[in-house]
Amino acid sequence: MRIDKARAMEPIEFIQMLKLVDDFYGQPFVLMDWQYETIWDVYGTVNDEGYRQYRYAYLEIPKKNAKTTLIAGLGVYHLTCDGPQGQIYCCAADRSQASLVYKAAVSMIDQDDELKKLLKVTESRKEIVNVETGTILKVLSAEAYTKHGINPTVVIFDELHAQPNRDLWDIMTFGAGAARKEPLWWIITTAGDDPDRKSIGWEIHEHARKIRDGELSDPTWYVRMYGADEDDDIFDEKTWYKANPSLGQTISIESVRQEALAARNSEASERLFRWLRLNQWISLKRTGWQPLSLWDKTEGNWNLSDLVGKKCYVGLDLSSTTDITAACYLFPPQDGIPEWRALYDAWIPEDNMKERVARDHVPYDRWVNQKYLTATPGNVVDYDFVQAKIVYASKQYDLSVLGADPWNSRMLTQGLMREDVNVVEIQQTMAQLSPAMKMIEQLMKKGLLSHEVNPLARWCWGNVAIAVDGNENIKPMKNKSQDRIDVIVAMIIAMATAMLFEEVSLDVSEFANEDFLDKLWS
Repeated sequence: MRIDKARAMEPIEFIQMLKLVDDFYGQPFVLMDWQYETIWDVYGTVNDEGYRQYRYAYLEIPKKNAKTTLIAGLGVYHLTCDGPQGQIYCCAADRSQASLVYKAAVSMIDQDDELKKLLKVTESRKEIVNVETGTILKVLSAEAYTKHGINPTVVIFDELHAQPNRDLWDIMTFGAGAARKEPLWWIITTAGDDPDRKSIGWEIHEHARKIRDGELSDPTWYVRMYGADEDDDIFDEKTWYKANPSLGQTISIESVRQEALAARNSEASERLFRWLRLNQWISLKRTGWQPLSLWDKTEGNWNLSDLVGKKCYVGLDLSSTTDITAACYLFPPQDGIPEWRALYDAWIPEDNMKERVARDHVPYDRWVNQKYLTATPGNVVDYDFVQAKIVYASKQYDLSVLGADPWNSRMLTQGLMREDVNVVEIQQTMAQLSPAMKMIEQLMKKGLLSHEVNPLARWCWGNVAIAVDGNENIKPMKNKSQDRIDVIVAMIIAMATAMLFEEVSLDVSEFANEDFLDKLWS
């Protein structure tokens, strides 16, 4: 393996004769240091036979660092300089994404009279053909394709992390290009949002990382990855420059400072900042409301015996056939309890539970064994079990009021009222649920609401997706959430019930639970 300077300089010199696109339209394409180094390494490193050493070039880099512009310039280079009958493919999850490199290449061609004569653009087919050599660049997407029999010289995968499955990757890599002397696969991608670590994007990311870190040896792979490490201070400007090699050129430092300020003030903004600006693969399952980190930081360090005889409000979320029925016992601050505290009960039909465990890969059976979930006989939740448990809880605690969704609940709530349980109906509307959700969020972030350790409730917390209206009112959406959210819906109903009767304070100075606050803010 050695460097062939002439081979390295050919694409470098070609690209720097092109013009930039988009915000920098018409300006000379002067390669930034990281772009120059990448091209030098990929195209200049040759094997003993003089062919390019690298067949796969993996570039992982945050958005707005001009990766699309770079790869479009390389596409034009291959169209112009490759031998006869070359095949260049731009691949992405959908046709729109796959067209980005193509559109940038067309814009570069349009700014050069000689290239316009040599390269014929067919917009309707998203194709560019070299009229002298027959080399062609085409757009392909995962949405619809018939790729068997292709013989590529260059394949460009844009945003591999967004691929819906591995089909396009497999077809474009397995056996493809076998008849070519120097096939080249460019994989240019940002980090992905893949909490379950099952995507082809994560698989290839890990393969590339292991090569970079020396855990795997594959001389055909070139790897360049930009991003913040887990132990980096995400608000240190040195971290921003480390993750964004084009910072100060295609990205302004002031815009990143504004993004960082938003990240300090919002969990959702921090998640986006880590993902899109610092290129960290998102590992916390969050589908719309609050992150698991907030849940984990607010686990209560108290005993259940502390709550015996204390006033509480109950939220009850009843199930259909396949849902979980859940109850949340919410204790407001009172003598001996400095902050709000939450406990949970949940029930599930016993029939088909094992099949659901196997199908959904959710450990309902383990949660039943650990007493976080009760399996009731039959194929629907037996509400007699629910009523009996709530009546028992009313003897154990000072159960003030129970709130319930009126849907399908009146038979159960009438039975509870006969047992002297006070009941109110909580409509599942934004008007009723949004204030409660926002109060839960604020209380937890201020260290004024804690909860028992409960893996079922934690799982539901991580699944919550929300609907938002034009006035920023929110409500949980079961039909949009990734999985069951019933336990957290019960918690929201409990808070909505409590807010009918309690004045909820957000003044931290009223409370003396300093150990809990230290844990939350550490």
